[in-house]
Amino acid sequence: VELIIDQPLDLEASLESGQAHRWKKSDGWYQGVVRGELIQIRQMGQIVEFSSGPSPEATGATMLQDYFRLDDDIHAIYSDINRDSRVAAMVSKYPGLRILRTEPWECLVAFICSANNNIARIHQLMERMSDEFGSPLTMNGQTRHTFPSPADLAEAGEGELRRLGLGFRAPYVDQASRAVLQGKLDLPALVRMPYPEAKAALMEIKGIGSKIADCIAVFSLEKLEAFPIDVWIRRALAEWYFPNQKTPPDRVLLEWAQEHFGRYGGYAQQYLFHGQRLRKKSNG
Repeated sequence: VELIIDQPLDLEASLESGQAHRWKKSDGWYQGVVRGELIQIRQMGQIVEFSSGPSPEATGATMLQDYFRLDDDIHAIYSDINRDSRVAAMVSKYPGLRILRTEPWECLVAFICSANNNIARIHQLMERMSDEFGSPLTMNGQTRHTFPSPADLAEAGEGELRRLGLGFRAPYVDQASRAVLQGKLDLPALVRMPYPEAKAALMEIKGIGSKIADCIAVFSLEKLEAFPIDVWIRRALAEWYFPNQKTPPDRVLLEWAQEHFGRYGGYAQQYLFHGQRLRKKSNG
């Protein structure tokens, strides 16, 4: 099935920018599991080709448009964040890098797993949990698994999660799954809640600090003003906005960034993050 994309979309940059952790690339195709659907997808210019199942492909098409946030007025977002010349340079260099609308529970677990971890290792842990506790999906002779529900992971328990390699993150994922099951953490309600309240609710969960809460908020809870500060962003802000001085603490950087970048701070952050990471890669 083909989708004609009439706006900037860079599939590769969007899928490989540390927002989603279940995509694998081979022969130019990305294969992933999104919201219970097995997806194979590739981009040829303005055309995105995909196959999906088990639901009909019309369902897959609607879901992908939602997943890539093609309902965002991307040009309005660009003109807003392009007030900053650094961000504007990144937008013109990497047009079509999108923020994804990922599934909140999966996103929450991925970013708990991100603590003291690299992207490849997060992918591995997410895949292991899915293979072990998710449901199988098969397409074109290939089988992948859905991401396990809070009930699945609560039933598995901390010991099993440690066995899969989660280490010190295992009790946090275990406790988070119980909090969702018991209704202490109501993820759909967080989508409707203002950003500060949603972030505070996330941070009541052990293992979720400010940065992880902001990642979950921007990538899965519709909080486009959230501005996650990790090592890459700290470097970018230090170098480009606070040169020749001691870098302010994250709390101060966060306040500054929210004031400076405004309601689409999450988009600005994603461009700065991508630019820093790629520059580091090319510099070895």
